[in-house]
Amino acid sequence: MAAVDSEFGEWPLKRLMTEVVGTGTKSAEDMTRAQAMEAMRRILADEPDHTTLGAFWLANRWKHNNAEELAAYTDVMAEHVNYAEPKVDPVDCGANYDGKGKTAILGVAAGVTAAAAGTPVVVHSGDRVPTQKQDAYKHVLDALGVRTELEPDESADMVDDTGFGFYYQPKFNPAIHALWERRDNMGVRTFINTIETIANPANASVHLGSFYHLAFAKKMTDTLKESHHHDLRRVVMFQGMEGYDDIRPGYTKVAEWTADGADGTFDDFEIETANYGMDFEYDDLGVNEDDVAGDSATITEEVLSGERTDRFADAVALNAALRIYAREDADSIDEGLEMAREAIESGAAAAVLEDLRDF
Repeated sequence: MAAVDSEFGEWPLKRLMTEVVGTGTKSAEDMTRAQAMEAMRRILADEPDHTTLGAFWLANRWKHNNAEELAAYTDVMAEHVNYAEPKVDPVDCGANYDGKGKTAILGVAAGVTAAAAGTPVVVHSGDRVPTQKQDAYKHVLDALGVRTELEPDESADMVDDTGFGFYYQPKFNPAIHALWERRDNMGVRTFINTIETIANPANASVHLGSFYHLAFAKKMTDTLKESHHHDLRRVVMFQGMEGYDDIRPGYTKVAEWTADGADGTFDDFEIETANYGMDFEYDDLGVNEDDVAGDSATITEEVLSGERTDRFADAVALNAALRIYAREDADSIDEGLEMAREAIESGAAAAVLEDLRDF
């Protein structure tokens, strides 16, 4: 047996590569929770050299992490997160941090609308996160004139004051932010891209996310269930556009997990978005690829003010409805949709945006 490292343990990344995760596509094994936690602690302490870390990340990508490994990584990350809980219990929205490049980012408009309807919402992102380094929540809020580079306590106050809050990764999750250069040098996504979306800096009890395939939604709910840090009562995920938390038009899968009983209840169902006002195609939500954040900000302001009542307004209303439904502030998506539309028509959503600008 290898000698025990006095600081971390007996499983440096090179040993994990040669004996567990890096032995080939057919013979690679899953790590135990303890092994995965030790690996993540070494990574966040900047202990492995660049070559070994890159190889480890790639081996995990090829092997495919299971929920136990992802939960272990998440829990070590949580040891370094600067949590700031608002007085209210919001819906946590952690879209893919590396952003969008083709379609409008609707999460700000949807979150503000949900907040105006009585459902507090938290969003979080970094700034040009690898690998795509495209536009994310931060950049839309910047374009709207809303402060984003907030300390975590300020973010919590923003939620309580306005109903909507933004948490900035370099402030609340500095250990992950410190990996930026190494992640950029990789050129491909790693498990860091997955776990940062569930950092949950407000310690919310409800998480809303997105997926490409239903199997990933099940893996994510299992990850959150197996996490020793998170204590969620509900998770709602759907097929998102460009991996983001903007629902995809057409026939779309929705998955939800509720913490009742020993393992909770996982269910999935399909909706046709045309039945909820989104009767158009994926490309109809496209924007100028050279200014995704700017176009998204313009769309956000026009929808929230009631000036715009086209397909973007329909998409914002349904996305807001899913946030309202996720927190169980509405018994159905239909009821959440009515609440969202009323929040826009009454001027309440526009008022929340102004409160954010004044914060």
